[in-house]
Parts: sequence; C-alpha cells; structure tokens
Amino acid sequence: MTIERMRAASSPRDATLISALAYAGLRPGEALAMQWRDIREQTILVERAVSLGEEKDTKTAAHRTVRLLPPLAADLREWRLRSGRPSEKALVFPSASGTAWSQPAYQSWRRRAFKRALDGAGVEHARPYDLRHSFASLLLHEGRSVIYVARQLGHDARLTLSTYGHVMDEFEDAPRLDAQTAITDARSKFVEAGSNAR
Repeated sequence: MTIERMRAASSPRDATLISALAYAGLRPGEALAMQWRDIREQTILVERAVSLGEEKDTKTAAHRTVRLLPPLAADLREWRLRSGRPSEKALVFPSASGTAWSQPAYQSWRRRAFKRALDGAGVEHARPYDLRHSFASLLLHEGRSVIYVARQLGHDARLTLSTYGHVMDEFEDAPRLDAQTAITDARSKFVEAGSNAR
C-alpha cells in the first residue's frame, strides 16, 4: 500500500512514473527513456536509458522485455490520454521541452516531487531506484523463479538471489498471490482507507 500512498501524493505524471518504477521494475533511466512504442500489449520493451540527459544503452547493455501488469497498463493508458495522445516515438515521461530529462532536472524531481511522494506515504528515505524492489517482491510472491525475476529486472541470477534471498525465504510457505491481484487489492484498500478517514 506504500506505493499507492506515494501515487496519491503525486501529480498524474509522477504517479504514473512511480507505477512504472514499482510495477515494471524499471531503473529510473530506463523509465525516462521509454517511448510509447516500447509499450506493447503485454510487455514493455527496455532497450535504452537516459543518463545525464542523453539517451544511452541500458545499464547492462542487455535489452529485455518486462511483463506489463494490467494496473500499470491502465495507468499508462490514462497518462497517454492526459498527455494528448503523443506519437509512438514520443517519450512517455518527457521534460517540459519534450526532450529527455537532464541530470539537474532529475535531481530536482527527486528533491521535490519524489520527496513529496515519500512524505505522503510516511516513508523517511528511499531512492527512486529502490522502487524496483516492489516489482521483484510481487513476482516472488507469485512464486516466480530466481531466473525469471532476474530476467525481468535485467540482473544476473546470482545478484537476484543475493539481493532477494530474504524475500524468497519470507514467501517460502506463504500462499501465492498474483501480482495483479496484489496491486488491485492495495488500490482498493487505499481508496477504502481514504474514504474512512474523511
């Protein structure tokens, strides 16, 4: 529910960016380089990243497809409509001038908008990069293999195992939970909690 609290404290663009980081496991530079044509029916093609305002290859130079969970697909559709239905080659999250974010623009976003989202969720400290862990946890809760999670994150399986071994142990005997259901439940609980607080 933390991600949903962060989204609720954010503008529509920032809420959608948070969804892409948390529900597709994208690195911030990968999300900021994503074009509308990269979003397929059931997957997102990850083949570039933005670094210091320039488009480059991904961190590992390996291209991958990431599962597109239906709640994120809905968020992206809504954001595209709000954005005036930009062309397929347009960036999903462009700067004010329509180009890739510069490093100062990204740092400003982290200090202001991302911090506001964290404050809204009651989280003391986290980096945008840390939201990738939500996606990994969702996949592991589904019972996905280390290799599957590693491929989705663009990791080596050993790195995934060393990073998420404790999560796998935690979910070992837990009932499996579909990622889409987990997100949908978190959203409905958040809306319910919000209406009860009024």
